[in-house]
Amino acid sequence: MSRAAITRVMFAMLSLAVAGCGTMDFPSAAANAGFSIHASAQSVATNGEVALNAILPSGEPAAVTWSIAFGNNAPTLGEGHVDATGIYTAPGSLSADAVQVRIEAKLESNPASAASLTLQVHPGFVQPLLPQNVALTPGATAEATAQIAEVDAGEVKWSLGTSPSGGKSAPGELGTLNSSGCRRGSDRYTTCSVVYGAPTTLPAQQVYLIAAINGATVTSPLRVLLDNRGIVSDPVTNQSIQTGPAALGTSGGNDGDYDTYEDKDGNSYVADCCGGTLGALVEDEQKNQYILSNNHVLAESDQGHAGDTIDQPALIDGACTPLSRPGSTLHPLATLKYFVPLQSAQTNVDAALALPAPGAVDPTGSILELGASGPEHALAAAPPMAGHGEALTASDLGMDVVKSGRTTGLTCSSIDAVALTVKIDYYKDCAETQPYTTKIFTNQIGIGGPHFTDSGDSGALVLDASNSEAIGLYFAGGTDDDGHGLSVANPIGDVLRELGAQAGSRMSLVGTTTPHAIACLRYDPAVPQTAPHVSAAMLEEAQSVAEGAGAALRGPGILGEAAGSSLDSPGDAAIDVYVDRPNAAVPQTVGGLRTQVIVTDAASVARGEPPALPALEPGIHLPAAVLADATAVEQRVAPQLMADPAIFGVGVTQSLDNPSEAALLVLVDIGRNPRSMPVVIGGLRVHYLRLHRFHTTRAREAVADQPSACSLKGYIPTH
Repeated sequence: MSRAAITRVMFAMLSLAVAGCGTMDFPSAAANAGFSIHASAQSVATNGEVALNAILPSGEPAAVTWSIAFGNNAPTLGEGHVDATGIYTAPGSLSADAVQVRIEAKLESNPASAASLTLQVHPGFVQPLLPQNVALTPGATAEATAQIAEVDAGEVKWSLGTSPSGGKSAPGELGTLNSSGCRRGSDRYTTCSVVYGAPTTLPAQQVYLIAAINGATVTSPLRVLLDNRGIVSDPVTNQSIQTGPAALGTSGGNDGDYDTYEDKDGNSYVADCCGGTLGALVEDEQKNQYILSNNHVLAESDQGHAGDTIDQPALIDGACTPLSRPGSTLHPLATLKYFVPLQSAQTNVDAALALPAPGAVDPTGSILELGASGPEHALAAAPPMAGHGEALTASDLGMDVVKSGRTTGLTCSSIDAVALTVKIDYYKDCAETQPYTTKIFTNQIGIGGPHFTDSGDSGALVLDASNSEAIGLYFAGGTDDDGHGLSVANPIGDVLRELGAQAGSRMSLVGTTTPHAIACLRYDPAVPQTAPHVSAAMLEEAQSVAEGAGAALRGPGILGEAAGSSLDSPGDAAIDVYVDRPNAAVPQTVGGLRTQVIVTDAASVARGEPPALPALEPGIHLPAAVLADATAVEQRVAPQLMADPAIFGVGVTQSLDNPSEAALLVLVDIGRNPRSMPVVIGGLRVHYLRLHRFHTTRAREAVADQPSACSLKGYIPTH
């Protein structure tokens, strides 16, 4: 999910209607005599799904043919579609605040026997709010923008909360909202903006700006970090056109990284485009300087060629208008020089270099927001440490790490996995309709949290926040939409070594020789705050196992046990084992259930007030020997585990159930179930993390202007 893409193929650009394109009347629903149909929901948002079932009077399923009978959405936007199994998918955009769609079913044995029902469809959000996160000082302001899937109409209701779902607060306590308004057009989505003002006193560390339409709220509200350290950070800086020599950490990409479609008259339109982050400046042994980013940002996942123009900002921040087309606002900043090929079993990084035009880039290698706060509390640009970066050792894995990227700006998190083997899908086009290759990377770095990176941050340099030493190059990541996520970085030493092999000269980072600290803006909790939900039935079973544990949980330092909830496998029950020392000998499983080790004291257990979770610190805190043994297990079992189509990553992490032990981290495709999910593999606990499979082009954060949909018929992809 690294290279941001504005994807509208047949969904936005190709189907948007204009006022005057026409509407249809909506007839009443048809009667039914021989069977009935039922829906999993009576209303659905754009692009959402509803499951329909046909039932005979006997209660048996009816064999029927499904179709859409009527609808009152604009004809050019369509009414969605229903498949042979009765799954209805709503259209991608609407011409009103709500439309009705009638679904009809006819008996296969007697088509004259028909039944129908009416669904309500309401517009959803096209993307998360922009920006997705900001840091503000007391009284500072920031503008937020929402885009909704409604053409020439619609309104967003804005509110503030102490959590993503809202939460009550006194008027003005969390800040103010003003200057709200919407831009509407007959050929594009509705875009609504509001200005948020931080309170003069800070009652909470984080405030959520929430957008709602027709009662439905955006899935990813704007996270406002209220900061009393004098820091203002807004990713709009990273997305803007750079004047003068450009600092790095800015939006950029290949000028040819877009897809076009052609209508029936042979007119070509840009349908979607990509981009990412120009991460850092490097130099060869002759002191020639180059811009560092990912292959999939600068070289279009091997589809580019040396000499291609590199733009700043990227096409995604320039209305998808390349330099060759009228009205382009982009700057030609550099040309593609070298890239490490992805479709090679001998390579292990996603990296490329561009040769900047004379005077186009700050020759000191400064990166946006790596410096101290200056006028109006904005963070200044500053260079990283020069050289070859920091090789990670066991003692480093508890560090804060930072990056400055196109989409989320400056963010901070912790290393959650090392020795990570991960499978990444690459495509020839931004819309991800033309598969190119699936590549397995080994020995990667995993960084925790869903808000450390997002689409468009690809190519950002990842650094040690304490001294500005580079540790990696971000290239992929994923989330589960529920507070968990992982970002993956190539180790910086591997990046420089493989690029040097392409260039025939040793590469090093351009920067300073004086270490300096970088602000740590953490938008995710450093460690889990609450136990995952477990069903009552599973807790009851765990309590029964705990009560019968007997000799299995008796020994020096063990104070007692109870039913609990595993952090290593969210949703599964565990046996909470209370101990008075971190190194107490506790078995990894009891009665087939995981154990969770919680350090406390006898008095707390006696009062029934032990901690709810193990004591956790951000990062990995394990001896080198323990990590080495775990890495040997990972290398042995990763190929077999990843042969399962549901598993796309295996690495080494610190167990959350027992922080004194290492664990295997297993990444599971959120939409699939592995063939098996063992609790222990090779003597290691297993931490399962279900995430959306990683993508390198798919995005959700930007949509460019569209032409009239009335004239866009019969598109054919051409680029």
